[in-house]
Amino acid sequence: MYKVQTLNKIANIGIDILDKSVYEVKTEMDSPDGMILRSFSMHEMELPESLKAVARAGAGVNNIPIDKCSEKGIVVFNTPGANANAVKEIVITALLISSRKVVQGIEWAKTLKDETGVANLVEKGKGEFVGPEIQGKTLGVVGLGAIGVLVANAANALGMKVIGYDPYLSINAAWNLSSSVKNAVSIESLLAQCDYVTIHIPFMPATKYMFNKDLFSVMKKGSRLLNFARGELVDDSALKDAIANGTVECYVTDFPNEKTVNMEGVIAIPHLGASTPEAEDNCAVMAVEQLKNFLETGDIKNSVNFPNCELASVGSTRVAVAHKNIPNMISTITNVFASKGINIPDMISKSKENLAYSIFNLEKADETIEEAIKAIDGVLSVRVMI
Repeated sequence: MYKVQTLNKIANIGIDILDKSVYEVKTEMDSPDGMILRSFSMHEMELPESLKAVARAGAGVNNIPIDKCSEKGIVVFNTPGANANAVKEIVITALLISSRKVVQGIEWAKTLKDETGVANLVEKGKGEFVGPEIQGKTLGVVGLGAIGVLVANAANALGMKVIGYDPYLSINAAWNLSSSVKNAVSIESLLAQCDYVTIHIPFMPATKYMFNKDLFSVMKKGSRLLNFARGELVDDSALKDAIANGTVECYVTDFPNEKTVNMEGVIAIPHLGASTPEAEDNCAVMAVEQLKNFLETGDIKNSVNFPNCELASVGSTRVAVAHKNIPNMISTITNVFASKGINIPDMISKSKENLAYSIFNLEKADETIEEAIKAIDGVLSVRVMI
């Protein structure tokens, strides 16, 4: 029986995937094998010794102590792409409201509630809220992952000229990207020619405040900037200056903070990018399936700390080892099997920076395998599945 703890409410369509005769699923439990969560912060938690994997029903994992999990060999999953359509739709919405001053117009119309002759007042005042159409304008998409590709294709279908920039563009993303989308050789060249810019890159130390004074200085005057990736990608102080000097006509963000919520020229949306029932269902299903597959087979797909690693089952026993990416690790592990006269029909080992993960299919089981491998320096966790 596998024990799975839910730290947030997870859509039933996902939880129902887990066979109740095989899985115990509760919000409170001792010694869970896996955890599933959405926005719950795990940073103050004491991680149970039994914990083997954490599945985040969403893309961002800043609420999970990744380093602490890695040290214990706990695999952390997320669900990239599961909410991509939801975010794409709100980005298209943001394109329109950044241009047409719809939000500002609605707020102004509310001030007329106690007036007489509202229709006449509306006709007199509507000129203050004139804004350009997006058709024929140029959109720059910074980051062409699952969301960026969908946004680029949708904007292209709406008649926009689209330029993309992603030095790490994957083959799968390239296959899905419209041939009409042009490629920018640098982010600076993209910013110089775009009327609208939308950000779809991950947040990490290297991208913190990526949109800063230097990038704003090469941006096309009067452009509109959309941020549905992470708030920390944009330097708020530099943004305020860019709005004041006319570089940025409007900034739409899904991540309001104390500065931007009161900033002139900003439309602050309360983190609604993935807030659709469809996205929540998709994320729940994907998170549960990844956790289930890992617990039952040891295979990894879409982990943020360990490499993807999948191996067809051959033999009677499978051993999965999370370990440091150091020399002689594989030979040391296989020597354990050899010392016990156990043959290895098939195996796979993958690495991701300083971490690695290896799966071994064995012809027979041995009760002493797990402890022998755990004793190896650099091994983080071991699972023996029969």
